[in-house]
Amino acid sequence: MSIKELKCVMVVDESMPLGIIANSTAVMGVTIGKLFPEVVGQSITDQSGYSHQGIIEFPIPILKGNREFLRMMRTRLYEPDYEKVTVVDFFDIAQGCKTYSEYIEKMKEVPESAIDYFGLTLFGNKKQVNKLTGSLPLLR
Repeated sequence: MSIKELKCVMVVDESMPLGIIANSTAVMGVTIGKLFPEVVGQSITDQSGYSHQGIIEFPIPILKGNREFLRMMRTRLYEPDYEKVTVVDFFDIAQGCKTYSEYIEKMKEVPESAIDYFGLTLFGNKKQVNKLTGSLPLLR
């Protein structure tokens, strides 16, 4: 699939404090970069000769929803029709852990139905991503 056929969007709970929104999108963005390093462009040099690290080669809109919408969307993304859409989720348990080992241990005790989603990142076929998120407003 060509880069022109791909789309990446983030959907966050608009009622969260700005710091939690920023942290959630940063964590999800790092994960997308790890999963798909080929979408990060090469480093560039400005006119002054200073180097700048490569960034993702396409925009990532940040859309707003609410907790109920995020829960519904996450459930829908488990359906076979969306198995090729990569989902990165961020939620209350991850936000509340100080170490990754604490996160691993806590997740062993939590059913998916008890997770409170703060944000979802969807990456995949543009038509499928648009079908799920096309009517959502931008976070401003």
